[in-house]
Amino acid sequence: MPTSPLTPDRQARIDAELAANPFLAEIGVLFESAGHELAIVGGPVRDAVLGRPGNDWDLTTSARPDEIESVVAGWADAVWDIGREFGTIGVRKGDHQLEITTYRSDEYEAGSRKPEVMFGDSLDGDLARRDFAVNAMAIRLPSREFVDLFGGLDDIDHRLLRTPVTPEQSFSDDPLRMMRAARFVAQLGFTASPDVEAAMAAMAPRLEIVSAERIRDELNELLLSPHPVAGLRLLVGTGLAEQMLPELPALKLERDEHHRHKDVYEHSLTVLEQAIALEGRLEHAPDLTIRLAALLHDIGKPRTRRFQDGGTVTFHHHDVVGAKLVRKRMRALRYSNELTDHVAKLVELHLRFHGYGSGEWTDSAVRRYVRDAGDQLERLHILTRADCTTRNAKKALRLQRTYDELEERIAVLAEQEELGSIRPDLDGGQIMAILGIPPGPEVGEAYRFLLDLRMDRGPLSEADATEALRAFWAARD
Repeated sequence: MPTSPLTPDRQARIDAELAANPFLAEIGVLFESAGHELAIVGGPVRDAVLGRPGNDWDLTTSARPDEIESVVAGWADAVWDIGREFGTIGVRKGDHQLEITTYRSDEYEAGSRKPEVMFGDSLDGDLARRDFAVNAMAIRLPSREFVDLFGGLDDIDHRLLRTPVTPEQSFSDDPLRMMRAARFVAQLGFTASPDVEAAMAAMAPRLEIVSAERIRDELNELLLSPHPVAGLRLLVGTGLAEQMLPELPALKLERDEHHRHKDVYEHSLTVLEQAIALEGRLEHAPDLTIRLAALLHDIGKPRTRRFQDGGTVTFHHHDVVGAKLVRKRMRALRYSNELTDHVAKLVELHLRFHGYGSGEWTDSAVRRYVRDAGDQLERLHILTRADCTTRNAKKALRLQRTYDELEERIAVLAEQEELGSIRPDLDGGQIMAILGIPPGPEVGEAYRFLLDLRMDRGPLSEADATEALRAFWAARD
């Protein structure tokens, strides 16, 4: 197809990138001298055209993996085998990392979860097998020749995602590319072309042959991008979400005739956006934990929806049910136990604040709130604030002020009592000595009593805690 010319400003960006990274020309000369082709390809070229800085470089070559290692030996500071069977060798030169991959095309056989790797012999063939035209541009080294066979520059101008070949062939070769389309929509602010979107909808079931780990990694990159909601809408609209995160489209509940409840799907996307806006409260952003929790916090609602007399809709215990669904889905997607625990805890606790009412919680209730949140307290603050999507300005302001008050109370109590590390006033050894009991379940029972006492009454002296423990044990006996 016709291609936009490489405008002077884009040429200047590319020249500046190459000038700032002279090792690229050096390695180009090495491969040329050895009789091999070498080119920068994919994301680094796209980002150079867009003016987005990058530190990692993807290179493609006619050389096979053993030949790649031979060419860079003595030049590179370090060389490692990223995936020889995939034709990829890793190289470090100074502070820069490069991945050098033999020309190739990956295809899935029917029913297989692993792509079959086939090495190629030409740059043109390699580019034709790339996922999208914006990623099928290349810069030959050391000549700096710019290669755009499939109109990638035009697509950048129109902020469009197209495939170099037909979308059906591209997605058949690697079904994960359908998720990658949603990820690039989220990352780059592009839109999928109509034929790409149509092919995604028609071929969504093909995603089932892709491993859970690869799907999870694409979902993570989408969620951590600048515009995750746009990518999520594409996943839901094409039916892909039904294949890998069915709880999300399930939030599109039919509205009851009296419109007594919010659109849960749209509400969840809004909560995600509002949580992202509050990520500055965290040490590191973007934050996958809070984004997953915000997106999934209401997934228990479809299971718990009940219609009452008069058209009232309830979702009793959707926080508890939602936490269980979060664990099930995140395990299916092979998330770590730690991340799963954190997200499930936030989902389970996301309604707790609403028991605070107009601020009548006791200090004991505040202590329990902090204890139950544990190391997720700051994220729980963000999720709870983001969960307010009411259009009633007075109600929103009231909720904000009430939560401000709760955080102030937490801060005061934390300064007084070290809330983050609340422990009973007596440890296990003291409990056994006072009660004259050996290690065992009874020690745990006494420990839990003292912890509840600490929550209710705050710090106690050792004498007062001992007296209370003896009284509890005597009443128990």
